[in-house]
Amino acid sequence: MVLKVFFPQCCNRADSGLLVGRWISGHDSAVVLAVIHYPFIPGQVKQYIQKMQAQSGVELSVLGSWSLPKDGQEGMESFLRDLSTIFPQERWLQINRELGKTGFTCQVVHHDQNGKVLQREAKKKVEGGDDEEEEEKVIFVHYEQKKVMFSQLHPVENGVPDPTTDPPSELRQMFRTVASSAPLFFLDRYDDGPLKSTHWQTEGREASIIVELLKQASVPLCLLIGWLLCVWSWICNLRVFSLFPLRFLSSKLSTCVQLSYRSEHLRTLSSRTHAAGHVHFMRKANMVVSFLVDVSLGMLLVWWLYRDDHISMLANALLPAAEHVAKELEELLQWLMGAPAGLKMNRALDQVLGRFFLYHIHLWISYVHLMSPFIEGILWYGGLSACFGLTFALSLLSDMVALLTFHIYCFYVYGARLYCLKIYGLSSLWRLFRGKKWNVLRQRVDSCSYDLDQLFIGTLLFTVLLFLLPTTALYYLVFTLLRLVVVLFQGVLHLSVDFINSFPLFAVGLRLTRHHRLAEGVKFRVLCEEPGTALHLLMEINPLKCSTVVQTYRTPTYSCYPRDSWAALVKKLFVGELVYPWRHKTKTD
Repeated sequence: MVLKVFFPQCCNRADSGLLVGRWISGHDSAVVLAVIHYPFIPGQVKQYIQKMQAQSGVELSVLGSWSLPKDGQEGMESFLRDLSTIFPQERWLQINRELGKTGFTCQVVHHDQNGKVLQREAKKKVEGGDDEEEEEKVIFVHYEQKKVMFSQLHPVENGVPDPTTDPPSELRQMFRTVASSAPLFFLDRYDDGPLKSTHWQTEGREASIIVELLKQASVPLCLLIGWLLCVWSWICNLRVFSLFPLRFLSSKLSTCVQLSYRSEHLRTLSSRTHAAGHVHFMRKANMVVSFLVDVSLGMLLVWWLYRDDHISMLANALLPAAEHVAKELEELLQWLMGAPAGLKMNRALDQVLGRFFLYHIHLWISYVHLMSPFIEGILWYGGLSACFGLTFALSLLSDMVALLTFHIYCFYVYGARLYCLKIYGLSSLWRLFRGKKWNVLRQRVDSCSYDLDQLFIGTLLFTVLLFLLPTTALYYLVFTLLRLVVVLFQGVLHLSVDFINSFPLFAVGLRLTRHHRLAEGVKFRVLCEEPGTALHLLMEINPLKCSTVVQTYRTPTYSCYPRDSWAALVKKLFVGELVYPWRHKTKTD
């Protein structure tokens, strides 16, 4: 039988006294949390342990005695051994450290049901009539109490275990015991009181006046944010915003979506309910850091825009850029109306489509010239949206790109609808030749007999559509490529917004600066193996992988683009189905 004793490194040179800790239920191991120094009164020790049990909820007890020889304390070891009758336990640990040795020696004192003390290092048991000696070995596992206390032990791959079916492991119970014993660590050996102890805060409590001031200031700040959110919720719940045009536009404009997303974040942060669990707390911290970084980047953008009058420069460059794009599109359409790449197109359809799209370009140029006096004002006031964060500026830029390239979207829709109509018409007529038809009710292809007139009309229509398909397909291909360029640019903007919103910057910073806070497991190495002493192991914390940190603590966000596979996207483009730059936003974890 092996008895494991988790011993804090800060107690290696503690003065002689009592070991306070907990026996781990279901496992043959104990966790030492502190050493109460001599002199002490046993009654006060019992009262103190009962008080700590009520505050922490951990079943604390006196595990045994700790002896470190010093001058003038020759009889201390025997005195501490006799204390096992005052603090009755099934097993009493007597840990001694000799001068000049790194390792400890441990004796286990057993009590029977009558309270009689039996001190021995080996027990005998009888099995099958033969005496078999079983030696009870003790292994010391040294751990750094501060790191274990603030660490959060994560499951490796299989997720969080169910307490009803999968009881917590020995290591998880040990971590939970140290983390829950924070009230025990408030007692310091420098405090005035009848009891002195040694633990990780012995050299001074970790506290920060800045943190305390922030805690005090957070209360009125949360009340102010909560009041502002109440006003904002009242405005958003007005019936005028539930009308179809406004509701439709708010669901499609990226700025409105980002505004509702940040409002939900602020509502979560300003709630008075405590964070339920470690993951919830980390996500709240990530929201705070993400909001602060977002606003900081937005203020930098505002400083750059208004420092050297970059707004006027952008407004003056926008109109020439629009005219240049229109000129390039006109040249492209003139090229398509001729003989593009030496291809022979249908002259009549080619001229109709070309003139139709040229008319739309002229309409768009007239619209841009009409809006040119107001462009600088729109950019000036739109740049102020960066005060709310860089994500608002990027969302507004995405909406402005969508409005400025609306003519390209119209070209794409016209070409795609016409191409899709011909593709589905050809596929339907091809089934007619094979004696098949599409059953709408059963959603399948069934056999069908056609008369001669139907076959003649079908053949005529099939021939017309087939010879008109290359011209339509060429226009569809060109405008689809133009639309994909715009969608790609908008996708980069949305990915940037999504990255700022969802990236767990606080968790990643915690992983890089204090890697022990996010633990994936532990590893052991031999610390000391001296003759005449127990085996000593050092427990070190394995930090969580950065990829796992990002996946675990990523803030839930909205997906702005459909999660279609590449095969589904290529199929949609081939048959002429519209690839929208948005979908109804759905929350993803």
